[in-house]
Amino acid sequence: MTVVVFDLDDTLYKELTFVESGFKAVSFDLHNRFGLKPEETFQTMWLELQRHGRGKVFNCVLARYGLETKGNILHCLNIYRKHRPDISLYDDARRCLEELKAYPMYIVTDGNKLVQQSKLQALGLYDHEFIRHCYITRRYGIKNEKPSPHCFMKICEREQVDPKDVVYIGDNPNKDFVGIKPLGFRTVRIIRGAFSELIKPNDYEAEHQIESLDELANLLGLNAYKDPFAC
Repeated sequence: MTVVVFDLDDTLYKELTFVESGFKAVSFDLHNRFGLKPEETFQTMWLELQRHGRGKVFNCVLARYGLETKGNILHCLNIYRKHRPDISLYDDARRCLEELKAYPMYIVTDGNKLVQQSKLQALGLYDHEFIRHCYITRRYGIKNEKPSPHCFMKICEREQVDPKDVVYIGDNPNKDFVGIKPLGFRTVRIIRGAFSELIKPNDYEAEHQIESLDELANLLGLNAYKDPFAC
């Protein structure tokens, strides 16, 4: 039996859509609290993201209007983390979950517990008929985030299978594969998202690469294709 495990961000949906959704929520909050124009504050945050990443986005927009205080920064962060995301599954992810419904399927995702939970809920994955369980790794402690194999081993225990019977699909070669490959887990990298151009040493790379989840069924041996993971 093959067990299929998916990463979440940039594997099943586009992570930047969550960021955009969060920035919009913060912009509307700044409008309600201070009368700032939402389109202006959103553009300020988006440009800061493009130039310098996420680290100082809220500092930047608040500083522009003379509102940069620790309390206001924390408030913006709280709005961002707790907003209801306007996000959706990739089309190929939707098709893939339907096509692989005969397989036991799981999700393993890193990040803030409340944020990842809200993403899973917004995407309809918490109660998805084909997903057996969604593991938010930080619920088991930061030390058990990827590359830790902790949650993957929990899936093996739950399904009573060996690591060689589990296939994991992720997008980030910095952490997605290096911790589980030595244990025998099978790995597939989908080439998209923030890490699509990243090249890592072989220890960090997956065994197989795909450009769309539409390729996964063939890779797993459906439709009479040979299973590349078979021994």
